[in-house]
Amino acid sequence: MDDLLKIKDKNIVIMGVANERSLAWGVALSLHKAGANLIFTYRKERSMERISKLLEANNMTAKLIVQCDVNDDGSIQQAFVKIGKEVDSLYGVVHSLAFAHAEDLRSDFVDTTRSGFAFAQDTSAYSLIAVAKEARPLMTEGGSIVTMSYLGAQRVLDGYNVMGVAKASLEASVKYLAANLGADNIRVNAISAGALRTLSAKGVPSFNTILHKVEETAPLKRNITQEEVGNMTLAVMSNLSSGVTGEVIYVDGGYNIMG
Repeated sequence: MDDLLKIKDKNIVIMGVANERSLAWGVALSLHKAGANLIFTYRKERSMERISKLLEANNMTAKLIVQCDVNDDGSIQQAFVKIGKEVDSLYGVVHSLAFAHAEDLRSDFVDTTRSGFAFAQDTSAYSLIAVAKEARPLMTEGGSIVTMSYLGAQRVLDGYNVMGVAKASLEASVKYLAANLGADNIRVNAISAGALRTLSAKGVPSFNTILHKVEETAPLKRNITQEEVGNMTLAVMSNLSSGVTGEVIYVDGGYNIMG
């Protein structure tokens, strides 16, 4: 299987680990099992402490842990300069970052503030473009960039509001980046994960209702797991999907196909 994956000892940046329930952490576990070298980014010191504790608890070692604020171009540049000094090349990036102000999620969409709309777009969508720009020079042998989306990018979901628009922007960005970076043999894809009890999910008022609806409606009659998202991301990141780019791949028990 290692020969098929061709990911052992590859350097991969993981952005967005908030705690053990994070999608990014599930991805980290799957990539670690496949033998990848993991580089983590964090925004604030407390996030670095959480990552360090998770690594220790799971008997894992990071290749590097780097500070990176994706709302700041200078911070992104510095992070990848530091990464470039530590590794010969970079194979992949996992972008699992999204945020919107609580008031813009809880209010009617028509009441979304101008600043809140811009912030959600900047953090959740533009950050992928900014990160891809800095990662590209380090991906000298090609590679894979994977981001995390959600069904709210394609459908109106109660309580998702401005984040749904940001995720739609993210998915469009995936396609344009894939077209732009394909000549460098860099693939760009999105995983549209089903509902999971992550930190960001707590900000969606209707989240518990969504979980119950998925169990009733999805073909598999259950919610998906963090491990399933991690394993599909591994597949999309690896050589198993060498001919796949610009795609949004659903990991939601089939919920997205149901009416």
